[in-house]
Amino acid sequence: MITTNIGCAIVVDDESSNRDFAERLLQMASFSVKGAATGAEALAVARATPKLLLALIDMELPDSTGIALIKTLRTEHPESVLIMATMHDDRALIARAFEAGCDVFLVKPHGFMELFRRIKDWDLNAVTLRKLIIDQYGPRPYRGV
Repeated sequence: MITTNIGCAIVVDDESSNRDFAERLLQMASFSVKGAATGAEALAVARATPKLLLALIDMELPDSTGIALIKTLRTEHPESVLIMATMHDDRALIARAFEAGCDVFLVKPHGFMELFRRIKDWDLNAVTLRKLIIDQYGPRPYRGV
């Protein structure tokens, strides 16, 4: 089978095993993927990637929060799909993430396979990946607090 990259993605997580897993998952969905362990490294990678299609971002980074990074990336890459990936399943955090510009709030580890199902045949139409929560109960639309 011949696959082509459908776009560029970054995975931001300070835990190398989590980052490696998410990178492989996105690569299996035909993305060209780069990893970053810090917010500063992620911004440098994103700024060097003018057609960033997707960013999967951990909440807790050594030099930043995922929410702060999402705010910056939303400004610099307004069309990118920004995914907050965290173990914290908290309504207040979910609301803050969406207010910052998050498209998908993914609760680790439950949401990864659902995310993979949604992006593996992605036709670059991100409508199915906007205002979405993926957690242990499955996917559902975010409707606000």
